[in-house]
Amino acid sequence: MSQPPAIFDTALIRRHLARRTDRGDFVTDLVLADLEDRLGTLIRDFAKAAIIGPDLARLPQKGQTASASFSYERHAAFEGDDDIPPLEGDGYNLVVSLLHLQVVNDVPGYLARLRTRLAPDGLLMVAALGGETLTELREAFLAADTEVFGGAAARVAPMIQVRDGGALLQRAGLALPVADVETHVVRYSTPFALMAELKALGAANPLRDRPKRPATRALLTAAAEAYADRESDADGRVRATLEIIWLSGWVPHESQQQPLKPGSATTRLGDALRGS
Repeated sequence: MSQPPAIFDTALIRRHLARRTDRGDFVTDLVLADLEDRLGTLIRDFAKAAIIGPDLARLPQKGQTASASFSYERHAAFEGDDDIPPLEGDGYNLVVSLLHLQVVNDVPGYLARLRTRLAPDGLLMVAALGGETLTELREAFLAADTEVFGGAAARVAPMIQVRDGGALLQRAGLALPVADVETHVVRYSTPFALMAELKALGAANPLRDRPKRPATRALLTAAAEAYADRESDADGRVRATLEIIWLSGWVPHESQQQPLKPGSATTRLGDALRGS
């Protein structure tokens, strides 16, 4: 089979992450808190669990379900040239991927390969930045590039749409697929404050086919002006959208709830409606 085109520059992403500052990472904080809440609803004992994320130091060592605590085997995303970190063997009961999928070149292949590491009835959970993330910044740069250079350029990466999540999980061979989204609106004093935070978090443009012309002072000024014109609140602060998509699916197992076979119903829909 042919390999999908390489959209993201993994080596560049590693360099961006290596230059991160020690300032807080509220995006990871949000995702970790949401992960804790989601696991807390499960009555399950995960004897072998792994968690993958861009910052190994921020990944938790322990997890807790409604019925038991467990330990994570932690792996840093972007450890090598491969999208999949070297998980230790297979037979995992839980694999969690945080803030990695949105910069994976082969998304179906990534999910399918993680699925092969799971034991029957094992759970895959993924959190990734969704397609509405930073739409305001993307549109501001498109307007600025047109104004300054006379044409558009890709300076903010495309991201996954939640509507594609269920199909991706099923394609990977996972049962009981669930895709949902958490949307947050974050406010900044200026568009430049947003740009500075993205750089500090190692989230600068990861595209392989990124513009060869640098982001000049004129371009940044035009982008900031376009952003402020469209997205300013009454107090002068600007809005930025953060969309976090959650995907989850289970490796098929005979103990799982199964859909009824067509024609197996014992009550006619019309009879049920007349009786209501």
